[in-house]
Amino acid sequence: MSIYNITKDFIKKRLSAEQWLIFREKWFAFTKTLRNLLTELKAPFMFGNLTKLARLYGTDKAGVYTQHYMNHLQKFKNKKIKILEIGVGGYNDPKSGGHSLRTWKKYFPFGKIYGVDIYDKTALQERRIKIYQGSQVDREFLELVTNEIGPLDIVIDDGSHQSEHIIESFKILFPKLKDGGIYVVEDLGTSYWKAFGGDSKNLNNPKTAMNFIKSLTDCLNHQEIADENYIDTYFDNNIVSMHSYRSLVFIYKGDNNGKTGLVKDHKCLIENWT
Repeated sequence: MSIYNITKDFIKKRLSAEQWLIFREKWFAFTKTLRNLLTELKAPFMFGNLTKLARLYGTDKAGVYTQHYMNHLQKFKNKKIKILEIGVGGYNDPKSGGHSLRTWKKYFPFGKIYGVDIYDKTALQERRIKIYQGSQVDREFLELVTNEIGPLDIVIDDGSHQSEHIIESFKILFPKLKDGGIYVVEDLGTSYWKAFGGDSKNLNNPKTAMNFIKSLTDCLNHQEIADENYIDTYFDNNIVSMHSYRSLVFIYKGDNNGKTGLVKDHKCLIENWT
């Protein structure tokens, strides 16, 4: 038997059931505070390494995604930015989750970090971290949140992973990015799973998140579309690049209205090329 169990049994025998419950709750709170303190003491030594910070704070982004995050988000490192992440973690436990929010807070020392979750996670708020409760597909809620926050530099969708939700959140929140901002979607592997509204049999199913994202690649080349009836979309005009990895995509916002010399107003200027 471990020293911990011996000590626990010794204390438990000398307390009433009610006293033991009170003691255990206070002990858990104390050990959690101590762990958090030790984490904060270690964090400065990992300041520039997102993977190490992610492991320290316990987010599952570590290793799998952090190498790509460092490549794409490093330009924001020491800037006063605003990040909104969908999905705080911990499911319905109000005191569980927030691992990635704390990672972003430490990685971006001048950033303001915002979270959205269907469950109440406000107990996890701290300096430079604010959390809102609501659905990632509730347009009115997201409008209120983004109006309060202001234009965003980074949006990360690590929410429900339901294809329908991923698509709707993107339609609502991508326009809230500043020019030069980046929209990230994680865990796109769920786009192939039926339980998440995905499809592994029809890989061209337009209702899946992956096929929606594939369709956005046409936006990059909208100036080349030689169809006089074609009407440019918001995404045509504002998506400037896309970078895709396994289950992960980074979508950059900017001005995508550069002209081409061969197509004008969606009419090809060279005969027989259409």
